[in-house]
Amino acid sequence: MTAGSQWELPPELCCRPMAFVALTGLDVVFNAVHRAIWDAFCANRRADRVPISFKVLPGDHEYPKCRTKRTSYEWYIPKGILKTGWMNKHLNLVPALVVLFYELDWDDPQWKEKQSECATKVEIVRTSLQSRNTKVAVVLIQKKTPLPPGEDMVASERAATLCNACDLSGKSLFVLPHTDHLVGYIIRLENAFYEHAQTYYYTEIRRVKSHKEFLNKTTHQLLFVRHQFKIAFFSELKQDTQNALKYYRTAYSLIHELRAHETNMLEIKTMAGFINYKICRLCFQHNTPLDAIAQFRKHIDLCKKKVGCAELAFEHAAWMSKQFQSFGELFDEAIKLGLTAIQTQNPGFYYQQAACYSQDRKLQAQQLCQAVAAHPSSEPVDNQTGGLDFYGQRPWRQGHQSIDPPDAEKERMGILALQIKERDVPHSELIIALLSNAVAQFKKYKCPRMKSHLMVQMGEEYYHAKDYTKALKLLDYVMCDYRTERWGALLTAILTTALRCAFLMASIKDYIIYCMELLGRASTLKEEQKSRIERNFIRVLTNEVPDPEPECDASSVAAARSLWSDRMALAGSNELTVEVQDYIPFIQCKARFQSPSFHVDQPIQLQVFLRADAPRPLSFSKLAVSLSNQEYNQWCVLESSASDDMNLSPGKPKCFTFSFVAQTEDVGKKIEMTSIEVMLGSESGRCVFVSWRGAGGDAVSTHEALQASRSSRRWARSMEACQELDWDMLTMQHSTMIISRVPQISVQLSHHPPALINEMYCIRLIVQSQEPCTAKDVKLTAGLKPGQDANLGMTTYVTLDGSKVCDDSPPALLTDVPVGDLNPGEMLQRCVYVKSVSTGARVFLLHVSYSVDTAVEGRQVVCRCHKDETVTIETVVPFEVSAKFVSTKFEPMDRVAVDIPFLLMADVLSTSPWPLQLEASSLQLLSVTSSSPPLKSQLQGVVLQTGECASECFCLQCPPPLTSNSSVATGHYLISWRRKSDSEDAPLIQTTVTLPGIILEDVPLYIHADVPSFGRVRESLSVRYHMENRTSLVQEVEMAVEPSDAFMFSGLKQVRVRILPGCDHHMLYNFYPLTAGYQTLPQLSISLPRCPPTNTHTLRRFLPQRIFVKPQGRQLDDASIAAA
Repeated sequence: MTAGSQWELPPELCCRPMAFVALTGLDVVFNAVHRAIWDAFCANRRADRVPISFKVLPGDHEYPKCRTKRTSYEWYIPKGILKTGWMNKHLNLVPALVVLFYELDWDDPQWKEKQSECATKVEIVRTSLQSRNTKVAVVLIQKKTPLPPGEDMVASERAATLCNACDLSGKSLFVLPHTDHLVGYIIRLENAFYEHAQTYYYTEIRRVKSHKEFLNKTTHQLLFVRHQFKIAFFSELKQDTQNALKYYRTAYSLIHELRAHETNMLEIKTMAGFINYKICRLCFQHNTPLDAIAQFRKHIDLCKKKVGCAELAFEHAAWMSKQFQSFGELFDEAIKLGLTAIQTQNPGFYYQQAACYSQDRKLQAQQLCQAVAAHPSSEPVDNQTGGLDFYGQRPWRQGHQSIDPPDAEKERMGILALQIKERDVPHSELIIALLSNAVAQFKKYKCPRMKSHLMVQMGEEYYHAKDYTKALKLLDYVMCDYRTERWGALLTAILTTALRCAFLMASIKDYIIYCMELLGRASTLKEEQKSRIERNFIRVLTNEVPDPEPECDASSVAAARSLWSDRMALAGSNELTVEVQDYIPFIQCKARFQSPSFHVDQPIQLQVFLRADAPRPLSFSKLAVSLSNQEYNQWCVLESSASDDMNLSPGKPKCFTFSFVAQTEDVGKKIEMTSIEVMLGSESGRCVFVSWRGAGGDAVSTHEALQASRSSRRWARSMEACQELDWDMLTMQHSTMIISRVPQISVQLSHHPPALINEMYCIRLIVQSQEPCTAKDVKLTAGLKPGQDANLGMTTYVTLDGSKVCDDSPPALLTDVPVGDLNPGEMLQRCVYVKSVSTGARVFLLHVSYSVDTAVEGRQVVCRCHKDETVTIETVVPFEVSAKFVSTKFEPMDRVAVDIPFLLMADVLSTSPWPLQLEASSLQLLSVTSSSPPLKSQLQGVVLQTGECASECFCLQCPPPLTSNSSVATGHYLISWRRKSDSEDAPLIQTTVTLPGIILEDVPLYIHADVPSFGRVRESLSVRYHMENRTSLVQEVEMAVEPSDAFMFSGLKQVRVRILPGCDHHMLYNFYPLTAGYQTLPQLSISLPRCPPTNTHTLRRFLPQRIFVKPQGRQLDDASIAAA
C-alpha cells in the first residue's frame, strides 16, 4: 500500500458515473463478427456518444444477489452510513440493462429451434438477475439489411412471435445487420440502450424514495443520509446532474445533523468528505466555480474542529490534508477543461494548505507515536485495507454506533496499532509531493515569491528526510532570489540549513561558500555565531575537520566526520576556486581604472579596493588582476611578504594600486578586467581562490551602489569620516581605452568653396611640427571620408598632381602617402586636388600621421600620432548650356529639311559664384555637317560673371540620312574653361554638352527668293523666286500670286510649269510698294499635283514674309542742306 493510501478517495467515488450495460452472447475471442460489434461499442468513443459503460459477460453470469426487501424499519438499527461496496456494485456489478446478442435471420430455415434457444437464454439471464429490476433486451445479429418497417410481413410476424416466446416488449427487441454501416447501427442501439438504462435508474430512485415513509429521525438518522446519497448517485448514473447536486447537498446537511462523538467521528468526516467531493465536482462541471469554492470553505469550517480521539489527532491532520489535496485536483482538472483561474485563486493555494496539514500530521505523529513501544501484532488494523463493511469505521468495532466503545482493551490496542503504523508513514515524501504540486501551480500563475517560499519548505523536508543532495539543490536555487531582493533574515535561515547539508555531505566547496556568506554583510547571525563559523572556516583552510553544526542529526554527524576525514586525506584536491559574483561573500571587492582612457605615453593606473566583513582581521596570500590582454597580468599581481599589506581589518577598506605601460599595438583598443582573484589559505594547507568577474561586485553590489548614489547624507559626515574611504561611493570602472599620443603638430587647410563640377579643386594643406624631436615617417591620407553614400565615392577622384585634369582612374581616398620627416618647427605644404563629377555636399578627410620616440617610466616607446581635419565642400554646376535650332530667318524650327541650311544657337549662362574664363568652344558633329568653313570660337577669352550669359551661333546642314529613321543625333558642344583666378598654367577643364536631336523631313521642292534688303514707296522692287526639284520625278508646279493691299506687281499671276529632276526654275516679279513700314509681301500659292501631302505652307516657309518699305524721298539741293 502506497504512502497515505488509507486516506485516498475510492476510485468509484472519483470516476464519472455511467450507466452499466452488460452484453451477453458475444464471443469476442473466436468470432470475428462479434469482435467487430464489440469494437464498435467500446473503441474510439467520442464525447458526443451517450455515456454508457459496457462489459461483455457470459450468459450464465452470476450477478450479486438481491437482498430480501424490507417491509418495516421499526426494529431496524443501521450499522453505518454507506457500505464500502455499494458504489462499485452499481457501477460495475449490477447492470441497468442486460443485452442478449443472438445470430438469427428472419428467413432462417431452423427458425423454430433457434427461437426456443433464444427464449431459453433470456430465461437464464432473468434467473441470474434474481428478481432485480434490471431490464433485458435481445439484439438479433443478421446478415441482411432489413426492409423498411411494414414492408416485410414475415419479419413482423416472427418478431411478434419471438417477443411472446421471450416475454419481451416490442421495444426490447432489436435487429443489428452486420453491414458496412455497422457503427451507425451501433450508435442507434446505444441510444435505445440509454433510454432503457434511464428507466431502470428512475425506478431505483423511486424505490429508494419509497423507504422514507418508514423512517424516523430518532433511530434512522444514518438512513436519511444513506438514502439521499443513493438517490444522488442514481441521478448521476441517470446523468441528471442538477438533481444529483440537490440530493448531495441535502445529504451533506443531514450528515452534519448527526450526533458526533469519538466513536463515529471518523465515519461522519469520511462521508462528509465523500459528499463534499461530489458537490464540488458537480459545481465545477456546471461551470460554477464560486459555488464549489464556497462549498469547500463551508466544509472546512464545519469539520476542522472535529478532531476525534486525541491519541489519533494525526488522523485528523491527514484527513484535512486530503480534503485540500482533492479539491486542488478538482480545481486543476476544471482548469484543464477550460476554466480560467487567477493569480490569487488557483489550485496552488490548496496544495499548499494540504502540505501544511501534512506537516502538522508529521509533528503530531512525532509527539504521539515516538514513545509508543512496538506492538507484537497488527491484527486490529489488518482489515482496514479491504475488510470494512462501512466507510470510516474502525476494523475492531465495525457496525458499532454507541458512544462508548464495546471493548476498552481492544480500543486501546487498536489505537496503539494505528500509532505504530503511523510511525512508518513517509511523511516527508507526502509533504514534498504536495509542495511540488503547489510550486508547479504558482509557477504557472506567475507567483515567484510563493514559489520560492514553498521551494524552501521542500528543501527543509528533504533535509529532514536526510536527502541532503536534493535539499541543497533546491535551497541553492531559491537563494538567488533572496540575495537580489535582500531578504537578510530569510537568506540567513536558508544558508544555515544549507550549511548543515554541506557539512553532513562533506561538500567542501559548498561548505566554504556558505561559510563565506554567513560571515558576510547579508547575514543576521550574532557575533558569537559568526565567530564559530569563522573558526570552522579557518579549520577547513588548514585542512582540518570542522566542528559539526548545531541541531544536526546525531547519527548523521558521525558519518559526516568520516566523510570529512576521507576528503581531507585526498591529495591533489587542496585548491578551490569560488566565483562569488552570484553570492554575498564576506570579502567585498571593487576595482577601477583611474581614467576611462589613457594615452599610450601615459602609465595605466589600476586600483583594487578590498573590504572584509568578518568579525576578526583577515589575511590573504595573493591578489591578482586578469586583463583582456594577458601580457599585462604580470604587472597586476601582489603576493604575500613580510609586511602587513595583506591584512584586512573588519569593515575598513584597503586600496591596492597597480601600474603598467601600454603597448603601442593596443592603441585604439579597449583593455578590460576579466577577473580578480584573492587567495585565502596557504599552499601547505588548502588554497581558496575567491574570484570576481570584471571589476568586482557581488549579487547586491549594483543595488547598493544605486542606493548610495541617491543618498543625501554624505555632506553631513564629520571631517574624520571624510578622511577615510567611503566604500558605498566607490565606483567600478572595468575597462579603459588606449588612445594615441596627443599630436603636437598644426594642420591648416586653405581652399575656396564651393567646388565646380569637373574642375581640379585645390585644397592646400599646411603642416607645421611643434614636436620637441623629429617627426618620422610622416604619412598623409586625403580624400572622401569613409562612411558616406557609395555614389559619392564613384563620382569623386583625388590626386596630388594638379598639372592636368585627371581621368577616372584615381581613387576617392588616397591612403598613407609618404611625405618624409619633419624636424622641430619645420613646415610642410601639399596640395590635394579633388575632381567631382556630380553635385552635392562631400565630407573630405585629411589625416596626418607620424611616429616619435618618447620615454614612459624609463621605457623607450615609439608612439604613433595622428591628427585629423575634416571639411565639407559643396559641389555646384559652373554654367548651364541651352541649345536650339532656328532657320536662316532665326525662326524656331521643330523639323529640319534635308540639305537645307539652318542655325544652331548656343547660350552659356554662368551659375558659378566665381568668374569663369571661357577659352574655347567647338562642335563634335555626328550626322550633321557645317555649311560654313571652320571659324575661330566666338567665346574665346570671354569672362563670365555670376548670372552673365554668352551666345554662339553655328550654320549647319543635314545630308540625306543613311537609314529610314527620321530622328537623328546632332553631336556635342565642347567648352574649355577655368576659373578666372587660376594661373595660366592651370589645366583647362573641358565640359561636354550633348546637343538635342533633330527630326528630318524630305522637301520635294525647295523654293527660295532673292529679295532686296528694303524697298521704297512707289519705286519698283525686283524679286526672283528660285524653285529646285529635289526628287527623281518630273514635278508639275502650279503657282499663283495672291493679291496684296500694300503692293502692286507685274509678272505671271498664275502659272503652271514642269521642272525636271535636279533642275531649277526662276520666276521674276516686280513689286510696287504702296505704303511705308513693315509690309507683308504678296504670298505665293504653290501646289504639287504629284506630291499631294506637300502643302503651300510647307513650301513657302523658306520664303521671306515681310520687307521694310521706306517712305518716298525727295532730292536735296544746296540750300536745303545749308538750312539743315
